[in-house]
Amino acid sequence: MKRLATLLLALALPGLVAATDYTVQPASSTLGFSNTFQGESFNGHFGQWTAAISYDPANLAASKFDVEVTLASVKTGDSDRDGALPGTDFFDVAKFPKAHFVTTGFRQSGGKVIADGTLTLRGVTKPVSLDVTFKPQGSGATLDVAGTVKRLDFNVGTGDYADTSVIGGEVKVTAHLQLAAK
Repeated sequence: MKRLATLLLALALPGLVAATDYTVQPASSTLGFSNTFQGESFNGHFGQWTAAISYDPANLAASKFDVEVTLASVKTGDSDRDGALPGTDFFDVAKFPKAHFVTTGFRQSGGKVIADGTLTLRGVTKPVSLDVTFKPQGSGATLDVAGTVKRLDFNVGTGDYADTSVIGGEVKVTAHLQLAAK
């Protein structure tokens, strides 16, 4: 009986193992997006954000992402756009200074891993799914995520800016994170 209990405990332990916690290396990590304005593509990024990453590709149930973005840190390389995005028609950083994404779970879809979660932006919380590519490297890893956010679902670009023929309605979000195990 003692052997059976030991065997059952040994079989159960892999499911109880926590995912590895990682620290993001900011100098070699980016959080960006792309969209179109009057048919022309543009890219942007956020200079200030934090990410708590706990990930184990063999135990997705124990994995979690928690990302907070300082919206006023947005840069696109265009001074007019960079001046407008923090304003009331877009991010409205005076009322909503941060965006927040937290995972609710992970799932396999074919050969891909999908991170399902909720994004809170401008006081609106909606589900968002991101494709995840995780590559271990020594004691760390690289983590790439990509997905699409419908900006009007979050009231980003209101009034005259709600026209998706002028500013694209779907914003591609990407991140490349260099991680070090804690």
